[in-house]
Amino acid sequence: MIDLHTHTDQSDGSDSPPRLVQLAAAHSLEALAITDHDTLAGYDLAAPDAHEAGLELICAIELSTRVERQPGAPRSPSIHLLGYFPDRPPDAGFRDWLSHLQQSRYARNVSLVDKLQSLGIDISLEEVRALGRNLTGRPHFARVLLAKGYVRNTQEAFDLYLADNAKAAVEREEPSVWEGVRRIASAGGLAVLAHPVRLAAEERAGLDGFVESLIDEGLAGVEVFHSEHCAADVDRFLRIARKFSLVITGGSDYHGDNKPGISLATGRDGNLSLPYRLIEEMRTYAERVASI
Repeated sequence: MIDLHTHTDQSDGSDSPPRLVQLAAAHSLEALAITDHDTLAGYDLAAPDAHEAGLELICAIELSTRVERQPGAPRSPSIHLLGYFPDRPPDAGFRDWLSHLQQSRYARNVSLVDKLQSLGIDISLEEVRALGRNLTGRPHFARVLLAKGYVRNTQEAFDLYLADNAKAAVEREEPSVWEGVRRIASAGGLAVLAHPVRLAAEERAGLDGFVESLIDEGLAGVEVFHSEHCAADVDRFLRIARKFSLVITGGSDYHGDNKPGISLATGRDGNLSLPYRLIEEMRTYAERVASI
């Protein structure tokens, strides 16, 4: 059994990278991919422990991207791309690009603090960064708002203050989904459309055409299996992946205590059991692309 979609405390998970490796070994996983948001720090920190434990660790990442809408249209939700580097980590150029994304995240966080303070909320970037560490984001803001009694739960924090159309909303610079695909592919990785069930209605309705437009930029696969995918979702996404001869991937989207309903490898209520064959097919696809 494998899990190709997990997060550590280097983004928005609760477990440290060494702890996640321990859990994977305890579950007798054959392979694990750490897909922290916009950073490879989790993979870097986990690699020595994975080697010692005899666990195959796949270098991977989850990128936040967007589709540009027409002027005046509402800002579209983020579209997540998974990038897999099954044979070797990406080069310095890709890491430099990630550093630029992290700088834009920091600038957004500064503006978000300013907006929240203007609404009478006592909050500082330092206390939020104490939770978020290297990759502070809105979930960490939500936890601070909850701890200070400004909201009843983290969902309310997003609804009132943090969501794209909420009181303190601040747009963050994100690459287009097409650029994200190109960046992963040019760095030698396999770009995979993450959890398609979360796409905005427009992309979900025309999913075949949307996927086809990304293939032109180098899209390699679709995350067919996910904790949030029901049987009908799996059937639909599997059909699309096969239609375009794309890699089929899957994972739990494990976040530890930050998503208590999701278990490593087995997903939500045991809806996942992914075979090692998916990694073998991923490598076969990568070899075929490299030979073209």
